[in-house]
Amino acid sequence: MKRIAILLVTVLTLVSCGDEVEFNSPGFQGDREYGLWKAEFTSASINENGFLTITAGNNVETVSLTIPSVAVGTYVLGDVDSMEGRYVSANGTIFSTNNRPDPSVSIYPEYGFVKLDEISNNTFTGTFEFLAFDESGLNSISYNVGVFFRVPLVSGAIPAVVITCEDTEALVTQTRTAYLASFASSLEYVDQAAFSTTCQAYDDALAVKASYCGDVDGEISEIISSLEECEFRCEFAERNRTSAQTTFETATIGNYSVECENYTFYLQEFLQFCSDDEDGSAQAILDDLDCGDNDTDGIPNIFENFNGDIDGNLDDDDTDGDDIPNYLDDDDDGDGILTINEAKDENGNPIDSDGDGQVDYLDDDDDGDGILTINEDADPNGDGNPDDALDTDGDGIPDYLDDM
Repeated sequence: MKRIAILLVTVLTLVSCGDEVEFNSPGFQGDREYGLWKAEFTSASINENGFLTITAGNNVETVSLTIPSVAVGTYVLGDVDSMEGRYVSANGTIFSTNNRPDPSVSIYPEYGFVKLDEISNNTFTGTFEFLAFDESGLNSISYNVGVFFRVPLVSGAIPAVVITCEDTEALVTQTRTAYLASFASSLEYVDQAAFSTTCQAYDDALAVKASYCGDVDGEISEIISSLEECEFRCEFAERNRTSAQTTFETATIGNYSVECENYTFYLQEFLQFCSDDEDGSAQAILDDLDCGDNDTDGIPNIFENFNGDIDGNLDDDDTDGDDIPNYLDDDDDGDGILTINEAKDENGNPIDSDGDGQVDYLDDDDDGDGILTINEDADPNGDGNPDDALDTDGDGIPDYLDDM
């Protein structure tokens, strides 16, 4: 886990002369264009990301080798900036394995490698070879059978925890699992924020893997490209819209407002991320939705259309005949008990206490005893809340609900 944590920090700060080799002190040499090239000076440095660079020169030309980890192993050059073979000529021309050749020169060149064989007392020994191109891609320099021997570290320090390609692969596996889980088929909804967060973490982990492992065959780049910069997908928005529509269509008075707002949200999301609403059907549905409760009585407007007007006219629905339409009347049956305080079940749906087929908030005689609720002292203090309702026989049931 320590390596994984360090990798996450790294994500935020990134993204034949064999017979002649004989060194008694630090050295660097190679067969350049089939002629021996020896350095007059050489040194090594480690940057804040833990990348190692070996530099050699002869006061006229400079060669540098960069690899992303201070760990024994072989590093393939030429596909990511963190792994590079570079030659700077006497006139300042830069030849790099990260410059791609012109197609007329080569399509699939072998860029080379750096093999770090030994790390001892802050010195580095290994071999290398590379083919580097100038910026035009038309000219190249090659180094073969290169050797560096006990090159001393003069800048930076070997990290306490050295990150390797294998470590980055573990991070990719971890972030990919979270990414796939963010839109698993078992989820009712694909959350935009969760998808974006996990996708970006996966994308970043892939970039780090490319830095430490290379990407010779372009597979990592292909995966990163397929993530499409972690843009939320229309297919997810369509899936969310369908789920929201299903729950909305079965909504009751108790959960209608919540499900309506939920459906509104996912319709808006669909319109944002999808382009297949050419007939305007989704927009039309959104425009027609009424999630409101104008009189805040707990009964959504849509459920206060009692005469079944097809056009949804709510102004001609007045249960208690007080000239206030139900959707604006906080006491729909005029019995003195506010609609929001009438009896409900555990799901917030109105109930029918006397079983006469009329829910209490529309029934002016809630217990069906022939005495109107308003005449049974259901609300002595007149605040519309029946908590102080009269209970004449002391049986725990207020008179307006007690038919005995």
